[in-house]
Amino acid sequence: MKQEQNVKQDLLTKKPFRLMLQLSVPAIIGMVVVGLYPLADGIFAGNIISQQAMTAISVSTPLTLLNTGISTLIGVGSASVLSRAIGKNDKETISKIMDNLLFWIALLSAIITVLGIIFSPYYFDLVNATEEIKGLAIRYIRVIFIGSIFVNFMQSANMLMRGQGLMKKAMLIMGAGALINIILDPILMIAMGDRAIEGAAIATISAQFIQAVITFVHFKSKSETVKIKKVNYDKTISKEVFSVGLSAMLMQVLSIVQQTLYYKQAFIYGSEISGIVMAICMKTQAFSFIPIWGMSQGLQPAVGTNYGAKQYLRVKEIMKTFLISSTVLAAIFWLPSIIFTEKLFVLFGAKDEVLNQGINYFRVFFSSFISYGIVIMTVTYFQSIGDGKTAGLLVMLRQVILFVPMILLMPKFYGNMGIWYSQPLLDVLVLAITVINLSKSYKKDLIIIQEKRK
Repeated sequence: MKQEQNVKQDLLTKKPFRLMLQLSVPAIIGMVVVGLYPLADGIFAGNIISQQAMTAISVSTPLTLLNTGISTLIGVGSASVLSRAIGKNDKETISKIMDNLLFWIALLSAIITVLGIIFSPYYFDLVNATEEIKGLAIRYIRVIFIGSIFVNFMQSANMLMRGQGLMKKAMLIMGAGALINIILDPILMIAMGDRAIEGAAIATISAQFIQAVITFVHFKSKSETVKIKKVNYDKTISKEVFSVGLSAMLMQVLSIVQQTLYYKQAFIYGSEISGIVMAICMKTQAFSFIPIWGMSQGLQPAVGTNYGAKQYLRVKEIMKTFLISSTVLAAIFWLPSIIFTEKLFVLFGAKDEVLNQGINYFRVFFSSFISYGIVIMTVTYFQSIGDGKTAGLLVMLRQVILFVPMILLMPKFYGNMGIWYSQPLLDVLVLAITVINLSKSYKKDLIIIQEKRK
């Protein structure tokens, strides 16, 4: 109890930069460690099994985003509600939040598991995967879907933990699971022989099961304020959770559309080599994105709690700190990837032909990654203040409205290179729109402050 009260005090009074370090460093470490799940699967598969196995796991990644979307919908929405409830000292909402989370995670995970196992083969046809890659991908993803309930509970409850400001505890739980996964990956791949691809999936869901158990114990017996009592639906909380969490879910689920079209266009306008290069691009981009996502998890309670307490000027100062820091963080991952692209490809087990064709493609595709910090922090800001509409609009623009025409039309005019140039062009447009919307929000808050002073 005392720890949770101290965290609230820090959220409302601590200097923005020190608060950012306190909240974001554990979240970043935790999320980077989580990012080692798919990265380790891809690297071990590429070196122990084959390039095709690595590509199969990467092509399966969009389907795993269905689970990520569910956990993000409930987790981010619940964390936003919790942070604002803490700021307002709304004890009733705080006491009900976890039971409502359990209800939705159980229901949605069951649906995703059944639909994922049945319909996943059709997805691999949609992306024009070769028969070898498709066969490996189906074997991998069906095992992953069996563990949906574990990953969805673990991730959403972990977000709720971060919404309380308990970043270190959340990081340790995530880190333990990732370490187990990395240890089990090569062991099970080698031990299972012809079933090595299933071994990679079993390693992942085993680690997620252990994380889920640890998380459940925390909320059942360790947490003083946010506790598991029973699985229970709450209409008022659910409405707010879905309102805020929808934009966060869209960012994840619409990535399925984005990655599906990227793979489809790569296989159509290029070849299997283009598909392999796209797999490396997707793996690298996803892993590099995760620290920024981790930083945004630190931003969420900082903005949500202060906004709930009506400290609007402090919210603006916090945002300034996070925007600058997230851009620096993006550069830390962007620059080495651009400079050491060949070494990165070799890490994934790429052969000469892939190296010869893929390095230039990768550098073009990844050139605008440095803008991601500003975009993600701004989307998180709107989620944190309860403005799910604007957050959802920014996500829709990036993932669908601007993206789909670009990825469909650019290759028609510029062939295979059009696929790779579509990403930086999209990012520049989205960055401009993001900055405009953030400026408008600041002006609205300034008007509120001026009216209060009259």
